[in-house]
Amino acid sequence: MQTPGSILVVDDEEDLRNLLKHSLGKEGFTVRTVASGPEALALAPIMRPSLILLDLMLPGMQGTEVCRRLRGDASLAGTPIIMLTARGEELDRVVGFELGADDYVTKPFSTRELVLRIRAVLRRGTGDPGLEGDGTLRVGALRIDAAAYRIWVDEEEIQLTATEFRLLTMLARRSGRVQTRGQLLQEVWDMPPDLSTRTVDTHMKRLREKLGAAGDRLETVRGVGYRLNALAAPAAKA
Repeated sequence: MQTPGSILVVDDEEDLRNLLKHSLGKEGFTVRTVASGPEALALAPIMRPSLILLDLMLPGMQGTEVCRRLRGDASLAGTPIIMLTARGEELDRVVGFELGADDYVTKPFSTRELVLRIRAVLRRGTGDPGLEGDGTLRVGALRIDAAAYRIWVDEEEIQLTATEFRLLTMLARRSGRVQTRGQLLQEVWDMPPDLSTRTVDTHMKRLREKLGAAGDRLETVRGVGYRLNALAAPAAKA
């Protein structure tokens, strides 16, 4: 069973590992640290952390490859991942989001800011999506069980990240209504609605790919935002 409030820190800088273990421990989190990608891949399935802090620049195996393998493990596919890196270019952020990262923090950062970002990601991943009744919502071939945190297309279960789950669930609750990029940034990512970023578009692209044929329900309303179409009309893709 996943341990509530547990964090796996993956970073090759010993001083930073020690600092994060101390700082996050004072905030009530149970913290384990490793210095490499292979160590992270070995420990994560056993630990089942609530969240993973993953450095992008690791020796031997890059953080991007670690993220890809974590997302390929069904038992860890929904585990929130925050990437840590000294590089702040938008391209790096896009690569991280395309691989399934839930957030991105550029070094140097304050531990207070990091704690706030961690709590925001955990709220997104474990909070009640707000579905009514028994927590199950159907939109055509899509079936969302919010209580069990599971999604199916027809009878095939789809593995989503915590952010992807929240994004799809939000659109499903408001099926047929356009949600602006600003609304999605604010409600799914806790980011300012006027922030200039490709975060929403990148996640929508990944979500469409994972949903397969049902991905056509995710419509792009050009210049505005996105809508989940209950009628499954042909949709333009970003």
